[in-house]
Amino acid sequence: MYEVVQVRLREAGKIVYYSTGGMKFKSGDYVILEGDRGLDYGQVLSESEVILDSDVGGDPLKKVLRKANQWDMIQIEKNKKKVREVLDTCGRKIAEKRLAMKLVDAELSFDRSKIIFYFTAEGRVDFRNLVKELAGIFKTRIELKQIGVRDEAKMLGGLGPCGRALCCATYLKDFEPVTIKMAKEQNLSLNPTKISGLCGRLMCCLGYEHKTYKDLMKGLPSMGAVIKSEKGSGKVISVNVLRRSVTVELESGSHTEVSYKKD
Repeated sequence: MYEVVQVRLREAGKIVYYSTGGMKFKSGDYVILEGDRGLDYGQVLSESEVILDSDVGGDPLKKVLRKANQWDMIQIEKNKKKVREVLDTCGRKIAEKRLAMKLVDAELSFDRSKIIFYFTAEGRVDFRNLVKELAGIFKTRIELKQIGVRDEAKMLGGLGPCGRALCCATYLKDFEPVTIKMAKEQNLSLNPTKISGLCGRLMCCLGYEHKTYKDLMKGLPSMGAVIKSEKGSGKVISVNVLRRSVTVELESGSHTEVSYKKD
């Protein structure tokens, strides 16, 4: 068994389980971590919990080395300020080489042993020469990672149509599949501007209540179905999933509401 906490790597990295080594941390604490090569940092997002070996998989868990101290936080802030410089340099090199890529963000590992650049592009980009030049300029390991538009929104943040900070930029761990069928089953407008997020893709929140809607829809007739009611037979012209009722147009042309109890 392992005692672990969930940590968001750097500022916009993955959320990963790290072994606490018996140390106690609170949500919001900055911590220094074992990195792939050298030291890294992140922010604790959960209280300590115990997980089984089978939950970890084949790879050993990396460890939290310590809670970030005053000097660590100074180094982290210096790294954040350094990002603007490395972005400007990388942006100039991309323009010089006329590479078909859009630079989104950059991150420095805690000990500056690695700089990660994130970019979007329509297709594959040969950036090998760019990596070599950047490595020569910054004298450190360089990684370029191509991301999607949803990842871009997660990194840059913003406010959604609801007026709140984007879910992906605050607490979502992974992107779950979202389909137009979810919007249809919730009887939402299929206008793309109303059901799309800042990333231009379907809003993640369409999936939040999908399971509830599917459960409430069980036993309800579909639109256009002909059913019998106390006032006679008619065609279903609207379905209210939350109220578990349908509006029926009778043969006489009048309308009646039929309610269904949940099984």
